[in-house]
Amino acid sequence: MPNSEPFRLSETDGVLSGPVRRPANASKLAAGSIHDDATAQRLGFRGGTVAANIHFEQFPPLLEAALGAAFARTGGLSLYFLTPTTDGEPVQAFARLEAPGRAEVWMQNADGGRVCEGTAVLAGPDEFSALRGRLKGVRPAQDLRILAGVSVGDEVRDVPARVDSARGAPRLAMITEDLPRYHGGEGFAGRVAPPATAIDALRAVEGPLFAKVQDFVGMFGAIELQMLNGPILADHDYLASGRVLALSESPKTEIVWYEASLTDPKTGQRVAQMILMSRVLKASSPLWA
Repeated sequence: MPNSEPFRLSETDGVLSGPVRRPANASKLAAGSIHDDATAQRLGFRGGTVAANIHFEQFPPLLEAALGAAFARTGGLSLYFLTPTTDGEPVQAFARLEAPGRAEVWMQNADGGRVCEGTAVLAGPDEFSALRGRLKGVRPAQDLRILAGVSVGDEVRDVPARVDSARGAPRLAMITEDLPRYHGGEGFAGRVAPPATAIDALRAVEGPLFAKVQDFVGMFGAIELQMLNGPILADHDYLASGRVLALSESPKTEIVWYEASLTDPKTGQRVAQMILMSRVLKASSPLWA
């Protein structure tokens, strides 16, 4: 199986690449979501999509080779997603060092098309990250129906957040790049949460932040995950806070950008922060019938 083969680093003309992997659509049985074949095809996609946060799991060994081992504790990865992938579709991650501690990154599918692109840093926050650059050019929305109850500046604080290792075990069984730290190795204080579940911990803010948003199908459009005093540990209680940064639209979607941070209540330290952009599909809502 391609995902069980050991990680091997390649370099060509200054571009580092990891092996070709086949990410699994872990949510393909989630009926009514963009990951469900029937729903995705009804909305014009080839099939149920692999969640963007799963693609994050292919980058850590590549970026630690490119930027340094400290990436696991202080690194940031900022990705804008261009082309959805489906269950088991082969993809490959790439990185090109731009300056010490900073790299351009992207992922390609078998046809050479870009699945995502962005930036990575050894330590942040990075004010020049791929997503912070895109945020500066966001045009305010003129006609929001699904997100009508959401406003820029809406915020929530101290939402309980936790990564449960028992619930995350099925994720590890299909992860593209399994690392010893996800099982309690490499000298960390406990089991390190893989990127996909670390992002889910920060997403704990979504319930209260978007409580008024109902009856829609959405998909990730961009994610930036920045460790500050990381990594995020499994089976550890955190508090998450979040704030809406921007609202925009396209002919087929309503779009929301928000930021979230994760704090360790025992130490008071901020462990990680995130920027996430979600595309809410107009065709999925009766408000756009």
